[in-house]
Amino acid sequence: MGQQLREGPTFSLRRESRFLVAELSDPHLVFSTSVRNGGQQTTLRYVVNHQSCEATRHQERHDLITGMGQEAYHDLACAEIGLPAGEVALMGTAANMNYAAVVLKEDRGLEVTAVVTAGVQGNAACAGDPANWREGAQGWEKVDGTINTMLLINRPLTVAAMARAVVTMTEGKTTALQRLAVRSLYSGDLATGTGTDQFAIAAPARGDQPLTSASPHVKLGELIGSAVRDATLEALRWQNGLEPSYTRGIFTALARFGLREESFFDDIAPFLTDHDLDLMRRNSKAVFYEPLMAAAAFAFASVMDRVQYGTLPPQCRRRSPAPPSGNHGREPCRTSASMGRISGATHG
Repeated sequence: MGQQLREGPTFSLRRESRFLVAELSDPHLVFSTSVRNGGQQTTLRYVVNHQSCEATRHQERHDLITGMGQEAYHDLACAEIGLPAGEVALMGTAANMNYAAVVLKEDRGLEVTAVVTAGVQGNAACAGDPANWREGAQGWEKVDGTINTMLLINRPLTVAAMARAVVTMTEGKTTALQRLAVRSLYSGDLATGTGTDQFAIAAPARGDQPLTSASPHVKLGELIGSAVRDATLEALRWQNGLEPSYTRGIFTALARFGLREESFFDDIAPFLTDHDLDLMRRNSKAVFYEPLMAAAAFAFASVMDRVQYGTLPPQCRRRSPAPPSGNHGREPCRTSASMGRISGATHG
């Protein structure tokens, strides 16, 4: 049985099992990444997001989709929800539709509704990271989370404004990832999205004078950016348990530089006495999430970023001192060594 989520002036949004369906009440200009009916369209009646598979090891569904092809799967998914395939822009994801975030922003009658499902634990990436796939004349070859955004605007847009809305929407999504310090799984950078992100934007094709800009300098751009940012933050809170206070841990700050919880105590052992190491093990969570420790960790991350990007010279990286005499003598993890010194200062 369907659940009505929002009745807007130009659309109706409902959830039905593994599907989110926005039914457009009037002709709309729709711009989307849908495999079928994608790009710019004016004849679509539905924008749909759906959970096409489970997050990991759902091989049967993967084989079904790849075996029949994306366009045929589009038809199958539309048939499952009882919608005409030729009138649907479709997005797919492993994210749970019950975790979808719906955020409304408005200004003097202008309304922007962002509907976002998001997961970043599987393939968060930064634009420009090394890629693992190449598309050529023979198809795809492996060179080897998803954030889906549905954006519903109640005023007509020019085609140029629609294109700019994509940029502003993407910047809003990236802002959410930066606030949560989500790291790329493919490089040492912070993530800007995932490798499988999809979107669909819909605005009425007729009505008032079309809006001509979705830049962040104008109100429409502000509404798009803030709605997508807030909806992405909320969706990640539900799907991945991410929220700002949770991300204060030292591993959130420094995992992209090699700090790992599973090897932390081995790495830091050369810089602590046996007594202090045992004490830290027994109070590990208090150390890992201690505010001053987290502050130091994010400060280290900022300096290492600036060195990596060329703002600061390499010698600005703090060098590790020799471990205390009589300790284990293993080659230390430089970051863990630094954290050991901070731990001693804050808990000594």
